Amino acid sequence: MTDFETITVPDHLCGYPGVAFGGYVAGVLAGRAAAKTVRVDFRRPVPTGAPVLLAGTADGGAELSAGELLLAAATPDDLRTDVPEAPSWAAASTAAEAYRAAPPDGSTDCFGCGLDRTPATGLRQHCGLVPGGDPGLVATAWTPSPELGGPDGLLPPELVWGSLDCPGNAAGRLLGGRPAGAVTAALTARLLRPVPVGEGLVTYSWLLGSEGRKYTVGTALATAAGDLCAFAEALWVQPRQMHA
Repeated sequence: MTDFETITVPDHLCGYPGVAFGGYVAGVLAGRAAAKTVRVDFRRPVPTGAPVLLAGTADGGAELSAGELLLAAATPDDLRTDVPEAPSWAAASTAAEAYRAAPPDGSTDCFGCGLDRTPATGLRQHCGLVPGGDPGLVATAWTPSPELGGPDGLLPPELVWGSLDCPGNAAGRLLGGRPAGAVTAALTARLLRPVPVGEGLVTYSWLLGSEGRKYTVGTALATAAGDLCAFAEALWVQPRQMHA
């Protein structure tokens, strides 16, 4: 270990109850990694409201741990995902409304995709099927509130990472027929440009592969005009009891 600090994920930054939102956790770890592209592997749930240890590693990565238990690890990586063109703002808005009209069973108060979150209290990644276009995409249109931004008027990098997480669940559910309760096992992302708050954004996701309890997705974040801001590849896993 090269350096360390104790952090506590606030309770409102949850995915499932009492569990820290994975995209946010990944972004925090990525912020300590010395690379433009970072892979974060989740080993165990990260609690909210409890101190955990964030430490840099000698290979330019970072780890999050609780006592002797490794919770998540970030390592420098590469990303060769081909990113499709972003859906239009209108198409992404229609997809989001379709999601909100018929949300999946088992929806929770997730910081990333919770239905009861406001633009100031969550990322509202309400991804539905893109209508009238590429049938292999899910998307949402959203506008982060200034309350989510930093003093510079930008969405913090850990929240940009957060926006790349939940759309993968929607891609698995709507494009791959998966149940809603899958969890993120790994998230690899690259941030390309600053993301202002208070302006329209489009997040979209597509299915890359599926086998057994696991599936992989690509996810991207673009401006309303279609300029790419960030992209990612994620591995999702269905808990065993769901796959039985």
